[in-house]
Amino acid sequence: MGLSNLIPGGRVVAGTARAVADTVGLFREGAESSAARDAALAEAVLSAYAAEFADRPRGRFDRLMDGLNRLPRPAMALGTLTMIGAAMVDPVWFAARMTGLAAVPDPLWWLMGAIVSFYFGARVQVKSHEMRRAFRMGAPVVPTVPEDPRDGNAALAAWEAGR
Repeated sequence: MGLSNLIPGGRVVAGTARAVADTVGLFREGAESSAARDAALAEAVLSAYAAEFADRPRGRFDRLMDGLNRLPRPAMALGTLTMIGAAMVDPVWFAARMTGLAAVPDPLWWLMGAIVSFYFGARVQVKSHEMRRAFRMGAPVVPTVPEDPRDGNAALAAWEAGR
């Protein structure tokens, strides 16, 4: 049943309601148009980021540097295992080497720790950035409409039902 069937002169009321809604629409932003503009803006921003961080062709030098950057971790791991093996094979030789390491001053150890920490920290950041960039380039940009916050919220539904 429409409004015009319930109220005498309902067509006038319905027409007035429609006119008021159209007038309010001029001064208040509609949720659908706002969501569409937000989605278009998000898509434009993601496209700009994708263009900025697009994968560029890598030359021989870049590939060589990447190969050299991969060496320290395996070298340190194998060096540590070698030291353990040397301690078992010739404990006297190993003790002489460790005595030499004990003579290294503390500030030099701190400097070495800082260098190693910054190297691995920067390496992790570069790799995570490359992974995010690869994911961003491979993932399709799908504009989404914001969900209604009441969807799936049992507490809010119970509160509205009790009002």
